[in-house]
Amino acid sequence: MAAAPKPQPSHSVHEEEHPALDAILGANPFVGVDAVQIAETVARMIAHLAGHPRTVVSRLGQMMAEFGQIAAGLSDLEPDASDKRFSDPAWQENPVYHRLMQSYLAWRTAMHDLVSDDDFDGWKDAGQARFVMTLLTEALAPTNRLLGNPAALKRIFDTAGMSVVAGLRNFVVDLFTNGGMPQQVDKRPFEIGRNIAVTPGAVVYRSALCEVIQYSPATERVHHRPLLLIPPQINKFYIMDLAPGRSFIEYALKRGIQVFTISWRNPTPANRDWGIDEYVGACKEAIEAACTITGSRDCNVVGICAGGITASLLLGHLTAARDRRINALTLLVTMLDTQAQSTVGMFATEDAIRAAIRKSKRKGVLDGADMARVFAWLRPNDLVWNYWVNNYLMGKQPAPFDILFWNSDSTCLPAKLHEGFLDLFLRNPLVHGHELVVLGTPITLRDAKNDLYIVAGMTDHICAWRACYRATRMFGGKAEFVLGSSGHIQSLVNPPGNLKSRFYVNPRLPQDPDAWLKNATENKGSWWDHWMTWLSARSGESRPAPKSLGGNGYSPGEPAPGTYVHERH
Repeated sequence: MAAAPKPQPSHSVHEEEHPALDAILGANPFVGVDAVQIAETVARMIAHLAGHPRTVVSRLGQMMAEFGQIAAGLSDLEPDASDKRFSDPAWQENPVYHRLMQSYLAWRTAMHDLVSDDDFDGWKDAGQARFVMTLLTEALAPTNRLLGNPAALKRIFDTAGMSVVAGLRNFVVDLFTNGGMPQQVDKRPFEIGRNIAVTPGAVVYRSALCEVIQYSPATERVHHRPLLLIPPQINKFYIMDLAPGRSFIEYALKRGIQVFTISWRNPTPANRDWGIDEYVGACKEAIEAACTITGSRDCNVVGICAGGITASLLLGHLTAARDRRINALTLLVTMLDTQAQSTVGMFATEDAIRAAIRKSKRKGVLDGADMARVFAWLRPNDLVWNYWVNNYLMGKQPAPFDILFWNSDSTCLPAKLHEGFLDLFLRNPLVHGHELVVLGTPITLRDAKNDLYIVAGMTDHICAWRACYRATRMFGGKAEFVLGSSGHIQSLVNPPGNLKSRFYVNPRLPQDPDAWLKNATENKGSWWDHWMTWLSARSGESRPAPKSLGGNGYSPGEPAPGTYVHERH
């Protein structure tokens, strides 16, 4: 019998629309969600409903009336077009399943109506109440049960019961190897350095915290000024170098940019004392390497997600020290004003932050894998129940997908760095000057006069675009704000060629982000091309590409993607 074909990595445009992409947390899980928070939220919600009996009676009355319409076959309730749980024809053709679906939708609507924003004092309380109600209503969806899922029942007959066996096997494996959460991706087809993170280059500098990778030029002539990428510390750098045709690094190289990137080390509890100062210091060393190798007095910098926070602190420190080694800064899906409304900020209460700090101090690190599993519940349909149905009820394996492979390849945060990031959440010191000291210098972003290019995602639930927009008023230089039409991860992996991609630009930067959007111009395609025009104008003169990597005291070592990217704990 021939062996089953090995699953292949998925790189199609269709996969860019995968619902999980809008749901994965990416690089920002700094504040946890625990059982105590959930219990406290439930208690507040019950107390709130007890104080509004008329609202409760009204909502329940509306629900009962809708139930009557459903029983009589007169209801027109239908799921949203984006809700794929009810796509099986049985939900429309079978009267029992059709009424079950409508009853669930009516109940879910009534439950969410009970926790509308108008009924709560602040956006955090309202958001937490909606979160708890979402956990309840999505967990009780009929599609999550075997008898309530006609597609799963059909598969039992089609496979002569083998789907049940496979589902039980998947459940047991996940119980012991994935913390009881369903796997989101088939990792088998991927190998870092073979079919993912494959752009040619070499490690030209290594410290205890990071490696600096220089990439081989892809053109005969290059811009003189190099580009340094500062990736997030909680995920690995290769989100910017996924695969040929989808690699931001490859894209920049093909347009004559000399590209360097930091690859952070995966810390252990022994590294618990690595904090903001140590990471900003490592970025300074990376800049020194890039500038010395290329013979440039300064470089351009791209900060990604949490790496954008680090890059902003670095720029603030260098500005205070009158060090001009950063020419222009790009911030990708980075939220610097932590008081702005966001999914992550919803749980950033003082008590939650203090508890998170205590927990990471006990362990020495914040475990990225543990946090990813916890935060999957922020989008339970896309990141939990979707895979519950696929893996256990249908008895299938999750599909291979490079972005979800990257998302599962998380790293840890040292306890001290975690505490430093949480201090930013708690005090929000970057909005005002001289309230934060890094490497001995007070940070005042308004003093930084560098040009900035700021990218946000319209449907980003992690770093809400209006929160990202606030960065346009936090620096002293000329800012360009670009709003992509997609979410957190799609805003990063956004190569030209996707006909559905859109981005918005508006040279005027009013204080109100909605006023900016109202007068913004829509452009088809990827923001990458728009950014490259902006960057090329700030990358210096053209010169022949170097014949070899390294130089001026820096020697090329381990081939890209280096050694630290392979470390797992």
